[in-house]
Formats: sequence, C-alpha cells, structure tokens
Amino acid sequence: MAINTVPTMGGQDAPDAVYDARELGMPKMVVFGFQHMFAMFGATILVPVLTGLSVSATLLFAGLGTLLFHLLSQRKVPAFLGSSFAFIAGYAAIAPNGEPELLPYACLGVASAGLLYLVLSAAFKAFGAKRVMRFFPPVVTGPIVIAIGLILASSAIANCSTNWLVALVAIITIVVCNIWAKGMIRIIPILMGVIVSYIFAVIVGIVDFSGVQSAAWVGLPVLWDNTVFGILGEGFDSGLALTAVITIMPIAFATMIEHIGDISAISSTVNRNYIADPGLHRTLLGDGLATILASLFGAPANTTYGENTGVLALTHVFDPRVVRLAACFAIVFSFCPKFSAVIGAMPPSVIGGVSLVLYGMISSVGIRNLVESHVDFTKTRNVLVTALILVLSIGIAYSAAGAIVFTVGEITVSLSGLAIGSLAGILLNIILPEHDGDGIEPSLPRDHPKRQLMMEGPEGYDNIVEE
Repeated sequence: MAINTVPTMGGQDAPDAVYDARELGMPKMVVFGFQHMFAMFGATILVPVLTGLSVSATLLFAGLGTLLFHLLSQRKVPAFLGSSFAFIAGYAAIAPNGEPELLPYACLGVASAGLLYLVLSAAFKAFGAKRVMRFFPPVVTGPIVIAIGLILASSAIANCSTNWLVALVAIITIVVCNIWAKGMIRIIPILMGVIVSYIFAVIVGIVDFSGVQSAAWVGLPVLWDNTVFGILGEGFDSGLALTAVITIMPIAFATMIEHIGDISAISSTVNRNYIADPGLHRTLLGDGLATILASLFGAPANTTYGENTGVLALTHVFDPRVVRLAACFAIVFSFCPKFSAVIGAMPPSVIGGVSLVLYGMISSVGIRNLVESHVDFTKTRNVLVTALILVLSIGIAYSAAGAIVFTVGEITVSLSGLAIGSLAGILLNIILPEHDGDGIEPSLPRDHPKRQLMMEGPEGYDNIVEE
C-alpha cells in the first residue's frame, strides 16, 4: 500500500517531500539507498566490535531484519533496523571478554527478550492503538524524541574527539551540501559527508588499511558454531542458558519503550501517523521477530535506527522503497569481508562528525513535534511532564551508573535513563489533571478575558453566564 494512504500527523507536508522515490528515477534511488546504508554503518558495526559478535553477520541480519520489518508493517514505514546498543550490557554480563563459546548463550537471552515484543504487540492488537496511544500524546512523545537525540549526542562527541579536524570536515561537508549545493548533491549530504571526510582522513594518514588487505573478497557471513543452534546438543549448559535468559530479558522493557519513541520520531519526521497505520502492533511484531532472527544466528539485537531518521529529516525523501534498497545492499555486502573491513577501517571521527548532525536532527524533530502540535506550555502539567522526561532521561544516561539498577529476588534489572524518563512522562500524563490547580479550562491562555473572569471566582462565573 502506498505511503500517502497513511493518515498525517496533522501538519503540512514539506513542499519538497518525496513520498514516491520512483519519480526521481532508479539511479537516484540507488544513491539514496547507499546513503541510508552508510548512515547506519557506524553504530551498527560498533556493537559487534564492542561485544565480539560477527560484523558480517550483523550486516546480513540488519538487512534481513529490515526487510522482515517492512513486510510485517505493510511496507509503509521508512525505518531501518540496525544493532541495538541497549543489549550491550547483557552481552557483557554473559561474555565479558567476548568469549566465542559464551556469546551464543547471550544471544539466546536476547532472542528470549524478543519474545516480549510479541506479547506487547498482541496487547496493542487486542486493545487498539487509539486506546493505548492516549498515553502517548505529543507532550510525552516530543520530549522523548528530544531526549533520544541528546542522549546519543555523547557518543558522537566521543567519536569526534578522536580527531576534531576530520569530524569538522564531515560536518562542514554536510552543511554545505544541504544548504548551498545544487541538484543531486544537495539531497545526499550524509553520503557526501562520509565520502569527503573519509578521503580527508586517508590523506592525513589516520586510516589503517591492514585489515582490508588481509580480508577475503567473498565469504559466508554466518558460522554455525557462533549461532544459538551451535550450542544445542551435547555440552549444552542449561544453567548458563537460564542465567542469560533471566539476566537479559528485562532489557526488552526499555527497548520496547524506545521503539515507541522511535516510531513517534519517524511519524513526526514524515508527517504520517504510523502509530495508527500500520499500527504499533505491527511495528513491534516486526522489530521483535527481527531481533529473534538475528540473535539466533549470532548477530546483535535489532532496533529502529535514529541515524536513519536523521537522514529522512535532512533529505525529505520518505519512500520506504529507498530504505529497502539499503537493506538489500547491506545483505549483499555482508558476503564481502573486504567491504566490511573497509567500513571497519573508517575512523571514529568520520562517524562522529556525521552522527553529530544526525542526532541533532532527531532532537529537532522532537521540538517540531511540540510546536506543530501546539502543546500549551502555560499549563503547569505540560511543563512538569516535559521537564521530568528530559531531566530523568538525560540525567540518568549521563550519570556515573548510566542506568537505574535494582534487584528483584535474584534478578538484577537495569533500566536506561530513556526508559525511566519515558515511564515517568507516561505516568504523569495519566495522573495529572487536564487543567491547572485553579480548575480553569486548560485551553484558555492565561491572558484570555474569559480566563481572567473565571479567576475572579463565583462573581466571574456569573459575568460569563450573563455574557
């Protein structure tokens, strides 16, 4: 079904928005697909680098997971699924040094966490998105989207700090291409930022190509011994498997809330209400099954990617076909270890410069969501909801612990700042009344004459009636 059949978010489409990329022609669609693939590469590959999982398997199941997500979400949502950072702590708990013999048990725990997505998806299907989404109005989702971008910003700064000159080249290239460039160059600023800053990094001599030279041109992305299936049978450690499941499954509660925030961000960016159509029950199902599939074959958990939402915001090319092209490219290149090595050799400063712009765009989308939804910040309740979401999400994320950790029996649960902030915002939105403490109609501005009369008490009400 075409994307333009999805209801809007209530705003006006951008004048240069492209909802059907076929009108641009296949060559441009291919370039846009490459841009989306490169946008997700830095963060997606970083997860296997940190955990010890396979980079090639990560690329393969990022592509397959994205295609599965699009199939289950009726091919309407322009989302790319990349590696989830939320589960890194889970991998570290089971395989602290990336031990090959322990990682499959961690993957089993992540696959089990994916089952919780299916449970929440069924709840949305049973009760309906409209009833559930009463708990996710713009005053809740807007600050959540802002927090997503600001929380991610620290990783961008960390990468930039490895070489600010290279990062600055990436940032300047993106800005120049997006503002002053003409034609095709103007709508592929991210890809140009990657290419130009990578070439500059090679020129200044900070790229190590030794791994590229030794890598093969063609190879299988998945090894049986690295999959969950490889540990089944003789020698299977049931105790370790149970520990992995109990330790990692609770992480899904945080990632499911983040999923809702990401879909809200994409909806705001594209001006299409994907929460209503195709519905959160379908997007959660797609994300959950993609995570289960990837984990069973030794790849990281999947999640909807903020980097690609940033690309949507910059290019205004909103056709899901372009994202599916990116998924196909990721699958093809997963069979080329040499290509994976080229991407792996990309300096962190290149990734940082590009990410700095993308993460800022995500936060900007959240601000636009608040503005276009006319959220009234003269209402104390709206100020409180927004303030606590931002402070808790960002404050906890940047604290020494980085999360709220508590123990229930023998189970240790770790909730990210974004999860805590989101939960606080949802609960406050339910609890706090739709009016200020004076009981006055909330839609009236504080300087409205009718509000001033109501502030006078019974006599004021009498005057209103007389009017």
